[in-house]
Amino acid sequence: MAEVLVFHHGHGLTVGMRGFAEQLRRAGHTVHTPDLYEGQVFDSLDEGAAYAESAGFDTITARGVTAAEGLPAELVYVGFSLGVLPAQKLAQTRPGAKGALLIEACVPVSEFGAAWPYDVPVQIHGMDADPFFAGEGDADAARALVETVTDAELFLYPGDRHLFTDSSLPSYDEQAATRVKHRVLGFLDRVE
Repeated sequence: MAEVLVFHHGHGLTVGMRGFAEQLRRAGHTVHTPDLYEGQVFDSLDEGAAYAESAGFDTITARGVTAAEGLPAELVYVGFSLGVLPAQKLAQTRPGAKGALLIEACVPVSEFGAAWPYDVPVQIHGMDADPFFAGEGDADAARALVETVTDAELFLYPGDRHLFTDSSLPSYDEQAATRVKHRVLGFLDRVE
C-alpha cells in the first residue's frame, strides 16, 4: 500500500478533506493530513484565501514542506487547490516521490524547477469550466505538464465547480468526485 501526504484546499482541513483521507485509509493506504491553517477552517473560500494571503503563500507552502519532514521519502503527494502548492513542490523537489495527485489546481513546472522528475507519475483532475482551474491558467499548466511527462494524465470533468471533491461543501459534485476517487485509488494501487 502507498503512503500518502494530503494537503487541503483554501477552506482548511474540512470534514470533507478528512473524509477523503479516511476513504484512502479504508483502502489500506497510510495517509497523513497536515493542517496548513493551524486549526482554522473557513466557511467561505474568500475567507480562507484571505487567510492564506495574509499568512503568505510561501508560508503555507513551507508548512507543507515541513509536514513532510520525518516522513519516508517514498510518498505520494496529494494536493487540493491551494494544497497543490506544497504537493507539487515536494513531488518536484524532494527525492524519492512515488507520485503526485494534483486536484483542482496545477502550477507551471517552472515554479519549482526546470523539469518534472522523469520517474514521478502524476494525475491532474479538474472541471473543464471551473473559473479557477480552467480560467486562471491551471488547466493550461496541466496540459503542458502532460505533454512533457511520460507518466502523466489529465482528467477533465464537465462542470464549473471549484472544490467539487469536498463532500462537506456546497460545491460538491458526487458523480465527478466518485470518478476522481476511483482514479486516485487506481493510481495509488499502481504506484505502491
